Amino acid sequence: MDIWLISLILAVTVYFLITEKISIDLTAIGILVLLVLSGLLSPREAVSGFANPAVITVAAMFVVSRGLMRTGGVAFISRQVIKVAKKNLIAALALILVSVAVASAFINNTPVVILFIPVVMAMCCELGLSPSKFLIPVSYASILAGTCTLIGTSTNIIISDLSAQYGYGTISMFELTIIGVPIAVVGLLFILLAAPRVLPEQANPICQLRDGEHRKYLAELRIVGSSPLIGTFPKEAFQNKFPDLEIIELVSHDHVYQPLRDTRTIEQNDILLVKGSLNDLVAILHEDGIELPFSENGLTLGVQKDAPIVVELLIAPGSQLLGRRLQDTELARDPDINIIAVKRQDLHMSERQIHDVRLKTGDTLLIWCSDSKLETLRSERDYLLIEDVYEELIHKRKALWAVVNFVCMIGTATLGLADIMTCALIAAFLMIITGCLQMRDAYRALQGDVLLLIAGTIALGLAMEKTGASRLYADVFLGLFSGMSPMLVLGGIIALTSISTQILSNNATAVLLLPIAISTAVGIGVDPKPFIIGVCFGASACFASPLGYQTNLMVFVPGGYRFMDYFRLGIPLNIFVVVAGMLLIPIVWPF
Repeated sequence: MDIWLISLILAVTVYFLITEKISIDLTAIGILVLLVLSGLLSPREAVSGFANPAVITVAAMFVVSRGLMRTGGVAFISRQVIKVAKKNLIAALALILVSVAVASAFINNTPVVILFIPVVMAMCCELGLSPSKFLIPVSYASILAGTCTLIGTSTNIIISDLSAQYGYGTISMFELTIIGVPIAVVGLLFILLAAPRVLPEQANPICQLRDGEHRKYLAELRIVGSSPLIGTFPKEAFQNKFPDLEIIELVSHDHVYQPLRDTRTIEQNDILLVKGSLNDLVAILHEDGIELPFSENGLTLGVQKDAPIVVELLIAPGSQLLGRRLQDTELARDPDINIIAVKRQDLHMSERQIHDVRLKTGDTLLIWCSDSKLETLRSERDYLLIEDVYEELIHKRKALWAVVNFVCMIGTATLGLADIMTCALIAAFLMIITGCLQMRDAYRALQGDVLLLIAGTIALGLAMEKTGASRLYADVFLGLFSGMSPMLVLGGIIALTSISTQILSNNATAVLLLPIAISTAVGIGVDPKPFIIGVCFGASACFASPLGYQTNLMVFVPGGYRFMDYFRLGIPLNIFVVVAGMLLIPIVWPF
């Protein structure tokens, strides 16, 4: 009776995970509720997944990955792609695939793909290429490289911890590398050769919409006594560090000088009217000797209590601020608000100084304030608060800290000085305490639906083991391979896992099928370790569908793809991974 009950729960779970009629986190909670109400698990057993090291490790890795992204380490690589690629499609594709693969081997591949989508779109606009030739390959490269190390994908971490729970030991940091790298290299070569030929060539709609100026702000910067810019010419002041920053005017003792026409050097208390990007302006405010003219406090994006945050305020239609000079508004007089810059649709303002600007509908103010001030700003009707701009900030000053932190985490785990969960937790803590990431970023980095799904499916796997369902499923599966060699049985397990992950998430597939794989190995009297490794590779072999892996789904709309486009590259890759895994795994992990 219990086996029928758990089978019904499993079928309902699979149905909702495939159809997504309810969200996956709600599905996970439903699993826990059903397991407790049915009596298959005690309440303590049902929630034991939340204390599983895999959940903690994956959560910590989300934070570490976000820290690396926010400090610009991976973004630096992406910028080099555009410089080198020029107009050679194969060269551009090769550089992108290698960049994505290297990053995805050590960082959760979801943020890597998120980062590279705009990079690819911008590069294709600049070089006149079609993004549909690049985006599916980007997703596939991240998936292939994710199986090269323990931390390349959260699935590997989950399987490693579950393997230890079943008594077969954990997977070490680079244990998968010995066959993961050859499989990834061959897969990348196949993508490089096949993608330009089999993928469609769609127009890039973003090219017509691109406008580099619409992300530029006008700002005033005061030069104080300690500034190294004193004595330099305005047009040379930011040439090395901020080459894209444009100095429009220099204001000194009520006189206005034109940098391109007048040969006047910068003096103490001069004000520079500049036009630049969000990241450049925020970075400049961290430089010595530069401050906002009307701000008494310096901008420090750290980990202190009630830390500052950079946001935009969009002047709304009908606002009481319309037509008023900026310096006469309550915003300018509020000691808790610091105005960094102003952005207007056409960037044409007749006023000489920012605070003399008369506000119009659609004007945008770039400000920084404390986190606690946001609630007050949200309640105002004179402007709309746009917090998403904060997500665009790259803390380049902390890049070295982030990289050193990450390398130490990898080194410590590799040398066996501490387990991967401890290393990941320490790395996540250091990302925050060193200012690479603010606490609000760390909370946002935690993908709650993924963590809930892991905990829920772990509980489901426990119930399958407790009721004997996993053993029954293994016996049924064994019947299909009766009399066959262990290698063919292993190939069947990898194929079953790969097929399942086309419709389920790779994490859910791994948790559900790992006990079946272990039971199958025990049933034929061989070491379960090759089967555990097989599940690792099979669970990540999701190439033939946009549904089973979130990076595949992420590139679906930007690339203008159809469902069948995934078949052209995906099915050959799936077959290759299954066959390669079946042949190579027994060589490294004998039966």
